[in-house]
Amino acid sequence: MSRPMAPAWLSIAVVLVAGAAGCGGTGSGPAAAVSPSVPASGAAAAATATVVPTMTPEPPAPSLAEPPAATLAAEGGDPVAGSIGSFTWGDGGSDSPWLPGAQITVGAGEPLTLTLAGDVPVTDWAVKRVPAGTADGAGSVAVGAGSAAPITFMAPGPGAWSVQVVVTFGEDLGSAAYYWELNVT
Repeated sequence: MSRPMAPAWLSIAVVLVAGAAGCGGTGSGPAAAVSPSVPASGAAAAATATVVPTMTPEPPAPSLAEPPAATLAAEGGDPVAGSIGSFTWGDGGSDSPWLPGAQITVGAGEPLTLTLAGDVPVTDWAVKRVPAGTADGAGSVAVGAGSAAPITFMAPGPGAWSVQVVVTFGEDLGSAAYYWELNVT
C-alpha cells in the first residue's frame, strides 16, 4: 500500500522548518525530512508537527451601529461635522424633529461637498433649507438632489439657513438626515 504524497507547498514548508530547527534527530539530515515518502522522525517530526499551514480569512468589513458621520465643507474650507437626525439603519432607527445643525460659514453660491465616513454606498440624496431657527421643515425649499456620490450642491443666497441633507444608502443599508446651520455671506 502506498502513502499519498504531500503537496509541494507542504514539502517546502518542511524544508524551511527543518533547516531553521537544525534538523536534529535520527533521520539522515534535511533530505530525510523533505522526502514525502519517508516519515519524519525525532526532532524533525516535532518541528513539522507544530507547523500547520492554514489560510487566514480576510477580516470582516467593519459594521456600523448607525449611519456614518457626515461632514460638510466649502472648497478649501475646513469640514464641519453635521448633526444626525432621523435615520433608519439595519434593524433600527431614530426619529427626530428638524435640527438646527452645526454652524458653518460659507459664501453665497459656493459649492459645498458632503463627505461620509467609511466607504458607504449612496443611491440618492436631497438637500432642503429653511430659515435658521425654524422648528420644523414646514415651507422647506429644495436646494439640490442627485443620485450616487459625490454629494455636492451650491450654497443658497445670503442669510442664515438650516440645511437638511437626506441620504439614502445603497445595499438596503437605510437612510439618514444630516443638518447644518449655514451662515451665508
